Amino acid sequence: MTQTILRPATPADVAALSALAIDAFKAKFAQLYSAQDLASFLAESLEEGPVAAELANPARVYQLAELDGQLMGFAKIGLTCGFPKYARGSQVMELKQLYTAAQATGMGIGSTLMDWAMDQFAQRGADEAQLSVYSENHGAHRFYERYGFEKVADITFKVGEQLDPEFLFAKMLG
Repeated sequence: MTQTILRPATPADVAALSALAIDAFKAKFAQLYSAQDLASFLAESLEEGPVAAELANPARVYQLAELDGQLMGFAKIGLTCGFPKYARGSQVMELKQLYTAAQATGMGIGSTLMDWAMDQFAQRGADEAQLSVYSENHGAHRFYERYGFEKVADITFKVGEQLDPEFLFAKMLG
């Protein structure tokens, strides 16, 4: 049986991170957007330049999940509060992204990465963790609820010129 390997991302991983993020986002959400809005979002957020900038940001921490040397998923946490208006804690951190390859569905990659993120929040002294999730992504809602997250606010997420309804989920840690 092969084992999932977790490791921190390096600048050499930018191309693979970008490709996985784009593929995962398009597989799940492309049908929701015009070609122009989707292209704009991918260029601003998930192509190699923006991924490299995020990786270089000291307030971001990436962890990769590999299986047989192939990137199967990643998690990105923010060490600062992304939604201060809704913060209940004094040291709030955020799960910024948790993406898995389409072929990784059901393999436990998402849970492995989520366990890593929760451990990072604890190690780094977070007293609250936040994340945003598309309002209609019910599978993701159930996944995060299993970790004790609950909806705390209605927010929006911009993809190109389109504003999507999102939910802010949070969990007090301690």
